Amino acid sequence: MVPIIITAAVTAVIVAVIVWFVATGIQQSKYKATVGSAEERSRAIIDDALKTAESKKREVLLEAKEENLKAQNELEKEIKERRSELSRMEKRAVNKEEALDRKTSILEKREASLNAKEESLNRKHAKADELTAQISQELERVSGMTSEQAKEFLFKSVENEVKLDTAKMIKEMEAKAKDEASAKAREYVVTAIQRCAADHVAETTISVVQLPNDEMKGRIIGREGRNIRTLETLTGVELIIDDTPEAVVLSSFDPMRREVARIALEKLILDGRIHPARIEEMVEKAQKEVEVMIREEGEAALLEVGVHGIHPELVKLLGRMKFRTSYGQNALKHSIEVAHLSGLLAAEMGLDVRMAKRAGLLHDIGKAVDHEMEGSHIQLGAELCRKYRESQIVINAVESHHGDVEPTSLIACIVQAADTISAARPGARRETLEAYTNRLKHLEEITNSFKGVEKSYAIQAGREVRIMVIPEQVSDADMVILARNVSKQIEAELEYPGQIKVSVIRESRVTDIAK
Repeated sequence: MVPIIITAAVTAVIVAVIVWFVATGIQQSKYKATVGSAEERSRAIIDDALKTAESKKREVLLEAKEENLKAQNELEKEIKERRSELSRMEKRAVNKEEALDRKTSILEKREASLNAKEESLNRKHAKADELTAQISQELERVSGMTSEQAKEFLFKSVENEVKLDTAKMIKEMEAKAKDEASAKAREYVVTAIQRCAADHVAETTISVVQLPNDEMKGRIIGREGRNIRTLETLTGVELIIDDTPEAVVLSSFDPMRREVARIALEKLILDGRIHPARIEEMVEKAQKEVEVMIREEGEAALLEVGVHGIHPELVKLLGRMKFRTSYGQNALKHSIEVAHLSGLLAAEMGLDVRMAKRAGLLHDIGKAVDHEMEGSHIQLGAELCRKYRESQIVINAVESHHGDVEPTSLIACIVQAADTISAARPGARRETLEAYTNRLKHLEEITNSFKGVEKSYAIQAGREVRIMVIPEQVSDADMVILARNVSKQIEAELEYPGQIKVSVIRESRVTDIAK
């Protein structure tokens, strides 16, 4: 039994080995089949990818060729257009060059023709000059005068004839205008009333001198009016002698002139001897007395304010400000008021009171000379302060009190505020007076600007201007023309109520001394 069992076991083992080899062979055959199919698929995929890449490559190459061809076509088109444009420009340039050549040849021909004509004209002018010289020599020989003498004689004769004719024409036209003026007199009076404050003008432009009796009026007038005419000529003030009992009115827009005339007239009345020579002497004394008064007024202002050490010339200028007004406000009183206000403000702020008063007193010093010198009162005042060695604080206060220059100290700001306070208080200023005074000054400036005028005075509150002329430069015929020209310039440059009378006075005086 055992051998049978062993045989069976061996058989079973052999069968199992065979089965294993068979199974292994089957599996290897399946693996080989699977690997072969995978390789085939991979090769197919690779082939497809190569085919796709080839097709894409061909497409990209085709597109690149098309773009290149398109760019070449556009470039060739642009080159053709530019070549055609260059050809057109070349044609135009050639045409222009030909036209210029034609014009140049024409101009050359014209220039040659003009040169020939110019040479011909020069020859004719030379011949004409020779003939003129011969004629002039013959005329000088016949007349016995040179050409310059004949020309001067002709000009003088024509000038005299024109002056006489012009003077006659002006007189005729003035006579006609006077005849027609009565129709417009009412209109002029109404206009004058509307534009002129009579009470205010009377207060600021006249002075009254009392007389011992009415017989003195005749002595003041003198024989044929020579005394009153001399006094008016020397002082520039109009004397109004009317029915007012025992009184003579002095009228002038300049207070200094009016004061000189008042003092001179009072001295003449006390002296009793009234004639032109005595009048000249008294006017000269009155002018000296007014100068002394000016210095005393300046010293009194310094004493009132409490300021010391100011240059004597500045003291005189302060005194002159008594006779000056600004918008109706007395310039000296305004300066004193500003000095006091500046001192009070400086004391409140703890600053130098004396320096503030000094700057306030001198802030308008330029107004004493602004009617005689060019420039604003600010510029003139600053120059005067520098000239007489005032401190820089005072100079800056003068320059900055109207805001023209920036203030560099608190004192300058204080002076500016005090000036505004003094000018802005009720009743301090009247703008109509300033405009009126400026108009009268401008009126005298206009008349003084004419050649041959020695001096002129605006009188009767600006309703008349009297002009003194130099007899050697202005003849009787010239006087008519001068009066007409002055009237025309006044009408063109001034605005005024009513009308202004222009009087031209020509006087010759000879003086000799018997020894």
